[in-house]
Amino acid sequence: MSLSLTATATAVLMTFNPCPGGIPDGTRFYTPRPDPGAVQQIAQLQAAGQGGLARQVRAMVETPQAVWVTGGSGPSLTKSIRAEARRAAAQRTLPVFVAYNIPFRDCSQYSAGGATSVAAYEAWIDAFAAGIGAEPAAVLVEPDGLGIIPWYTTINGSKEWCQPADADPATAASDRFAMLNYAVDHLTALPRTSVYLDGTHSAWLGTGDIADRLVKAGVRKADGFFLNVSNYETTERQLKFGDWISKCVYYGTQGTADNRGHFERCASQYYPASPGDFSTWGLSDAWYDANVGTVAPNRLAHFVVDTSRNGQGPWAAPVGVTWPDPQTWCNPPDRGLGLRPTTRTGDPLADAFLWVKTPGQSDGQCDRGTGTGVDPARGGTADPAAGAWFPQQALELVKLANPPLH
Repeated sequence: MSLSLTATATAVLMTFNPCPGGIPDGTRFYTPRPDPGAVQQIAQLQAAGQGGLARQVRAMVETPQAVWVTGGSGPSLTKSIRAEARRAAAQRTLPVFVAYNIPFRDCSQYSAGGATSVAAYEAWIDAFAAGIGAEPAAVLVEPDGLGIIPWYTTINGSKEWCQPADADPATAASDRFAMLNYAVDHLTALPRTSVYLDGTHSAWLGTGDIADRLVKAGVRKADGFFLNVSNYETTERQLKFGDWISKCVYYGTQGTADNRGHFERCASQYYPASPGDFSTWGLSDAWYDANVGTVAPNRLAHFVVDTSRNGQGPWAAPVGVTWPDPQTWCNPPDRGLGLRPTTRTGDPLADAFLWVKTPGQSDGQCDRGTGTGVDPARGGTADPAAGAWFPQQALELVKLANPPLH
């Protein structure tokens, strides 16, 4: 995951109509300056006589995508955010910022880093918000911030695997929720900023678990949540999962008195549906029809979906291969770009499909749990570090884009 704080804008899609209450219909999204590695790859492809591929990579980087903000502080952070937001506004496009700096982010794994204390994080959010000011923007707050919570006990009573030694077991989880609430409060206070929290994806947390976490993090004060960031799950499944999360939040907060607080009762992709068989997901739809019924979309949390790399769906290790950890989320081979950014989602709760993860940037130095430092799924070579440009993956994404690049 990377930082991009200088940009030029490319206008695509429809008209711009900034207002609070989620990303509005017809929004035109902002395109940051391409990764230097992409620029270099395009030049190399042109020099090698591969003009077609060069045009495809250029089309990829000219598609609107998010601006990742992973550090900085104080006036310099405010200045860089302000420059980005004003550049987007001048082009009548909406910038999508990703705030990615919470303490113990990614449980100190591939994308380790972040602020060093609650106070430092709150100061960072203050500087971030000051940079946006009155300009229109959308902010996705802390990918994995609710999927991975240090020293957390889940709704089902199980202990979170993330237990960093330098985090206080007594306060780490409550600190995480306090920081996310702080971010929601200060970003939603801005006049034209839409704010979304981490909703994980349909192959991760169950509906009730993530709904409970979202409520604790302040989703009812935000515009909603985001799904599939930096992952490869299909849009079809995310739409279903997102609808369930929204209805589960309603069930546990605004339903009957007997149901309030009981997110664990919510149907999910795991029950009564079967996660591996999409044809069974109608069983969970039926549960929500019976237990929640029809609720006006303006009374439910909305969501956005990252479609940057899910055109071919998720990856599975080859049959018969027994790597210790397949790391299906980490630079899986032969994936493709997904649906282009748009507010035309066909779902009244889905505000937009976005390209959040910068396509072409590495997920990390994946070794499938072998401890070798090389990736057996990619011929035994070392993958680039998280956030670095990955030319091989970039070519796969454009060649296998679904829908195709033109």
